[in-house]
Amino acid sequence: MGGAEGEVKHEELVIVGAGICGLATALALHRKGIRSIVLERSESLRSSGVAIGILPNGWRALHQLNVASILRQTASPILGIKDIWLHKNKQQDMPFISGEARCLKRSDLIDTLYNALPPDTVKFGHQIISVKLDPQTNYPMVQLEDGSFIAAKVLIGCDGAKSTVADFLELKPTKLFDLCAIRGLTNYPNGHPFAHEFVRMRRDNVSVGRTPIDSKLVYWYVAHPRMQADNIASVDTELIRQYTTNLVHGFPKEIVEMVRNGDLDALCSTRIRYRAPWDLLLGNFRKGTVTVAGDAMHVMGPFLGQGGSAGLEDSIVLARSLARTMSTTPTDPTIVIEALDRYVKERRMRIVQLSTQTYLTGLLITESTSLLVKFACIVLMFILFRNAIGQTKYDCGTL
Repeated sequence: MGGAEGEVKHEELVIVGAGICGLATALALHRKGIRSIVLERSESLRSSGVAIGILPNGWRALHQLNVASILRQTASPILGIKDIWLHKNKQQDMPFISGEARCLKRSDLIDTLYNALPPDTVKFGHQIISVKLDPQTNYPMVQLEDGSFIAAKVLIGCDGAKSTVADFLELKPTKLFDLCAIRGLTNYPNGHPFAHEFVRMRRDNVSVGRTPIDSKLVYWYVAHPRMQADNIASVDTELIRQYTTNLVHGFPKEIVEMVRNGDLDALCSTRIRYRAPWDLLLGNFRKGTVTVAGDAMHVMGPFLGQGGSAGLEDSIVLARSLARTMSTTPTDPTIVIEALDRYVKERRMRIVQLSTQTYLTGLLITESTSLLVKFACIVLMFILFRNAIGQTKYDCGTL
């Protein structure tokens, strides 16, 4: 835990949040010889959760972090994409991604990033409640729940969609799609029968996605319009399973059994949040020597499978920008501000493009979207994103 109330500790570089982006940013900085600490509110590593798809642009970032070879051992490659419309009796093989794509257990990714860091980088049980600027130095001051403070020369918020650091930057609040997603893992002790491809099935207003992680473990999700019952189901995993089993009634038998046999500990139900593309275009991502990365900066729907990969890209670009200055003049705030501005400038249009494509895709699959709006989305997608998988070709560069 933190220190005594009112006590002030001083650190060079502080990262808030030991999720994927927070750990990746700390590791990228470590690879560049810059020490940081990561403040994590939980008492232990939050390696729980479900799974995350990493597409070619994400693997390029993982290669720069020097952990790609380790993670390849934990997940099989995805070799194809298939869309199935059950109510129309229609099937379509989608254009496949050129490059590496795998679905990782979130815990494997978190554990691998954490184990690559120097000991004691992550400070557990440190929940921040506010950020302010020191009136004398203009450096950020983080107040912890126990009343103590940490003064940092650089503060990076990687604290997720409900980010305290983003609130300090006065970013617009995240918005909600009228969609819920239930995610789960199912283990097949004798091996599953599925091909190593991402399969998406639709029936009426329910969508089921399925991707094998390895020869025995399968990740799946069920997306559906939000209903009042979701508030009840979201707090009890047994209720989530019952509710999800009802949602997939009428789907093929193997889908129903996959949901029914899912690991209760991995089940979760969430509303889908996003930052609006226009807020990302106009938002202020730096104040003093404070910035954000990952979901704190650009949380987006899961429709393109790019949220995690975009956060990994952030970590590389941010560490590269800071390393140009902090290794030589770590105490000059003007130089640090210039580095953070370079990072924001490099990332802004990339995340605006990603979030716009994700936003338009989300509107298209949301039941409550009017036909006129859907038509406008189709036109914009055709004009702006004729190559639906073009975002996976992005290369964030070297550390």
